[in-house]
Amino acid sequence: MNEPSVFDGPEQTMPKDAVHCGGWEHRELHNLYGFYQHWATMEGLIRRSKGTERPFVLTRSFFAGSQRFGAVWTGDNVASWDYLKISIPMLLTLSITGISFCGADVGGFFQDPEPELLVRWYQAGALQPFFRGHSAMQTKRREPWLFGDENTRAISDAIRERYRLLPYWYSLFHRAHCHAEPPIRPLWVEFPGEIQSFEMEDEYMIGNALLACPVTDAGVTEVNVLFPGSGEVSLGVQCRQFWYDIRTFRRFEGGTNTSVPVTLDSVPVFQRGGTIVPRKTKAGRSTACLSSIPFDLTVALDSEGCAEGELYVDDGHSFNYRTKQEFTLRRFTFRNKTLSCSCADEKGQFQCVCSVERVVFLGLEAKPSAVIVQQGSGVHEKKKTFRFEEETSMLTVENLKLKTVHSWELKIK
Repeated sequence: MNEPSVFDGPEQTMPKDAVHCGGWEHRELHNLYGFYQHWATMEGLIRRSKGTERPFVLTRSFFAGSQRFGAVWTGDNVASWDYLKISIPMLLTLSITGISFCGADVGGFFQDPEPELLVRWYQAGALQPFFRGHSAMQTKRREPWLFGDENTRAISDAIRERYRLLPYWYSLFHRAHCHAEPPIRPLWVEFPGEIQSFEMEDEYMIGNALLACPVTDAGVTEVNVLFPGSGEVSLGVQCRQFWYDIRTFRRFEGGTNTSVPVTLDSVPVFQRGGTIVPRKTKAGRSTACLSSIPFDLTVALDSEGCAEGELYVDDGHSFNYRTKQEFTLRRFTFRNKTLSCSCADEKGQFQCVCSVERVVFLGLEAKPSAVIVQQGSGVHEKKKTFRFEEETSMLTVENLKLKTVHSWELKIK
């Protein structure tokens, strides 16, 4: 609310000829007003904590460089399907211009959403960088438990999946911080050779691993999904791109348009073959609760039977990752039927207490005869029990208790 929000004038903002310090008229400073307010607020909060705590500052007005100071939301929207639909290209545009921590008001700021719209908005918002419900004081109450059991369960499922996926989101924000890679991105960022993806505004990538296609129309029972990757190249060889439904584990091939059935409690999300996505084994009541919950890994194999991914962890609230190198960056690689965990940045000194409890492999060709774990060099190998589902070609290995900060291998025989 820092445009500045002077709404009772003829231009609904500060008069253009209002004079600021130094003799500058507001017409020259309007777009910078919110930028400097955002900056000053961030610096004030850091000083208040004596430089120990990262601040959270949310702004509606922003300028080039605002991504350095905090999150941005898209402003006053309306509880309508059109506004839900347009929120996706708005956030993708912000993301590729550098404003990576962005989101829209879930449910719409003005007017009252119908139950189905509220459910679909929660599902979409849970797949965007900044996620919150927000509405005007004049609107009706809209807590998720006020819309009947079916709608409450659907909203709860979306929020729980958001919490479980936070390790992946946090790792994406690490890449945004270090490499300027937007956490959400249009399809053409990952698939620049796919001309038909250039105009896609209703589906997008979350990092390089997840394809999201939120439902943005009322009463639909199926959505058409473009699966990109008709001519993927791996190690100089052209190969097929695979996509796996994260709920049903059904596999799709790239370069196709497919109608995917949906229900009220489902939203199409697909993991790209060749990627490894970290999650928590369950959702906590808060991000603080997640710090002690183990990880699980979903290994989605490409056509060559390989995959890779990474996990970034720090304390989540201080600047120790920068001043004391208290972070850990782990790389997961699956090659030759062996999943390995190794250090991706030797400078990291953070001792993560969470272990990898479960690993799920998608796309295995046949049931293995054994699964063996080896922690460190020269350590005795241990066989692990596993479960294989032939219908979905999914292998699940549980009760692993593999230290995140240690090197280890999981071998499939």
